[in-house]
Amino acid sequence: MAGQPFDKRDGVIWMDGKFVPWGDANVHVLTHGLHYASCVFEGERAYGGEVFKLAEHTDRLIESGRILGFQIPFSADEINRAHRELLARMNFRDAYIRPVAWRGSEMMGVSAQHNTIHLAIAAWQWPSYFDAEQRLKGIRLDISEWRRPDPRTIPSKAKAAGLYMICTLSKHAAENKGYADALMFDWRGRIAEATGANVFFVKEGKIHTPDPDCFLNGITRQTVVALAKARGIEVAERAIEPEEMAGFEECFLTGTAAEVTPVSEIGPYRFTPGAITKLLMDDYTAAVQPKAAEQAKAS
Repeated sequence: MAGQPFDKRDGVIWMDGKFVPWGDANVHVLTHGLHYASCVFEGERAYGGEVFKLAEHTDRLIESGRILGFQIPFSADEINRAHRELLARMNFRDAYIRPVAWRGSEMMGVSAQHNTIHLAIAAWQWPSYFDAEQRLKGIRLDISEWRRPDPRTIPSKAKAAGLYMICTLSKHAAENKGYADALMFDWRGRIAEATGANVFFVKEGKIHTPDPDCFLNGITRQTVVALAKARGIEVAERAIEPEEMAGFEECFLTGTAAEVTPVSEIGPYRFTPGAITKLLMDDYTAAVQPKAAEQAKAS
């Protein structure tokens, strides 16, 4: 499956209330979501046949649509049932799931208040977001020239497609220079996030992470903060200036795709994956894959 184009795969996709063959899940080229970014989505992972934090992801999807001014025409229960049936039909236990909602093609222009709202859900098998060997020793990040905008200029609390344009630009630029990803500052010049993951730092046993006031407060981010606090580790959610990276000892990223990924380098700054990063990697694995964690302990 690796390297296979996403429009050439086998299986089914749930689309507007029914399952259709993978290759038939198409939209028109004049769809409003393509031209004007009136599109929201989620990135989710299934472990052992269950989507981790499915209810939270579905609620955020619906809220993202509301923020963009449209109502997804399915209830949370209907969306959650569709996820479970899709995994069963695809015979997937461990997979990545992508629900996406968008405005259709009845009107083509900035205003499209009467366009039909569509919803599709696809699932596929996907390994670690970053190279496994590289991930264990810590990935290298560039520092992006693009910045997360002022939340008064974008709907920063929505997981909206258009907000990822500068993420793609940043990640492409980083990869072309040999990095795995890029760290983005915000419009004030403070540390914000990576292109598709939140960032954490460790200093003297305390975790520091940027306050998500202009970027998405990731569901994995919230999970890891809770795991750290359950361990009695202090977590400071605050404004972080770039020069502070010189004094941090550990760094890691969190996200549905990234899970908990250690970082060894951000531009000129160096970090050593350490005890707290490793602990949270293990705790996150235990949270999302409890049966696997129990088996590992037993062996």
